[in-house]
Amino acid sequence: MAYTLKIEQKPGYLHATVTGRNSADTVVRYMREVMQECTARRCQRVLIEENLEGPRLGTMEVYALVNAGAKQFHGLLKALAFVDLNAEGGVMRFAEDVAVNRAIPARVFRTVAGAPKPTP
Repeated sequence: MAYTLKIEQKPGYLHATVTGRNSADTVVRYMREVMQECTARRCQRVLIEENLEGPRLGTMEVYALVNAGAKQFHGLLKALAFVDLNAEGGVMRFAEDVAVNRAIPARVFRTVAGAPKPTP
């Protein structure tokens, strides 16, 4: 398996931690799994802590992933806090802009400690 996903129920939100190899396929697969857990647990707030190893995805790959995810998961979340522990440059801010422009309530943070914990 290219990744490991751990999901913890916290008061008012889910905390998803993903580790493994960085690839577009990994992102698609773990995001689908996170959204399935959110739906199953009736939780619309999630903190994703991504710690994937390997080359970073390019701007166009990130755009395509966020755009497709926005179409697939539109309306399922009230809050998405995202921390990429290996982020480089401004691609994550770009991902946040793409998500927000598609009505996905997403914010990107540098650290888990710096991310506000979603509240009900």
